[in-house]
Amino acid sequence: MATAKLRNVLLLVALAGSVACASHVRARDAAEGGLVDFAEPASATRLARSRYNVDFFRLANHFEGQTNKAFCGPTTVVIVLNTLRAGNDRIEKPEDPSLVPAEVRSGFPTTFDPLYHRYTQNDLFDAKADAVKTRSEILGRPHAPGAKPDPGLQLRQLHALLLAKGLDARLRIADATLSDDTIRNELKANLATPDDYVIVNYSRAALGQEGGGHISPLGAYDEESDSFLILDVNPNGHRWVWAPAPALIRAMRTLDTVENRGYVLVKEGK
Repeated sequence: MATAKLRNVLLLVALAGSVACASHVRARDAAEGGLVDFAEPASATRLARSRYNVDFFRLANHFEGQTNKAFCGPTTVVIVLNTLRAGNDRIEKPEDPSLVPAEVRSGFPTTFDPLYHRYTQNDLFDAKADAVKTRSEILGRPHAPGAKPDPGLQLRQLHALLLAKGLDARLRIADATLSDDTIRNELKANLATPDDYVIVNYSRAALGQEGGGHISPLGAYDEESDSFLILDVNPNGHRWVWAPAPALIRAMRTLDTVENRGYVLVKEGK
């Protein structure tokens, strides 16, 4: 019994230090890392003059915050799926019955469905998603007895989840094969065109923030300041920020569990 309790305590300690999306303490002042808070007047100026802000207005309409410390990846996938597929009746989308409990629905007319067909952080997990990584594994449960916990989503796991949802996703590992100019230009090109999106995986610490690895979509690029707008999906201690391009690229070049972080270019599948 004592051994089991000790094992559980050690597991909790490990998870507390390794959950990819967690904000362990309040973020530092954004200016310390050259970051510009979205609420600052300079942010409005950057967004207004940007020629690479197409994605912002579409993503903002479907934006939501992550519901727990490990769900930055799933939350980002949900935002992108809803942005791409809302209003497209040709693609079947799920309903999340947990949003309206059965005891509440029992009082509605049988012809009335109170739910929308859209993706949530609950109904994202179907058989295809679970084949990539289950909800409990993302939350930190080992995939097998004695295995090491792997909370959150690594970039390749994120890519596989996007593919499992039928999206066209291009994986880009920020290693020595990609120059800074290549990364910057690919992100800019995506942000200048509709119906495709950029998801970045980066180290908060390398960006001057508190926390570990993180996943969020990009919303815009401002050429004059050479900065990208990160639509941070964790509203608990963090905000949307403009990050200098060199700083964001460095933060994506950091090592995760088995390889560097990076980004995924996403659009609807064929």
